[in-house]
Amino acid sequence: MSEQSQLYWQCRRGTKELDLLLKNYLENDYPKANELECQQFVELLKLDDMDLLPAFLALLKSKT
Repeated sequence: MSEQSQLYWQCRRGTKELDLLLKNYLENDYPKANELECQQFVELLKLDDMDLLPAFLALLKSKT
């Protein structure tokens, strides 16, 4: 299985919101990311959903 395929499955989370956010990054930004950003994304995927969702929602809210 390719790295991209493995990451795709790791992006499948317990909530649709996280699925959409993570898969969107993987499909649109990850291919253009530098090595450090790719490593950070892999580390991000190791975090618990209950930590990720509030952080993402706060970030999205601050941008509006």
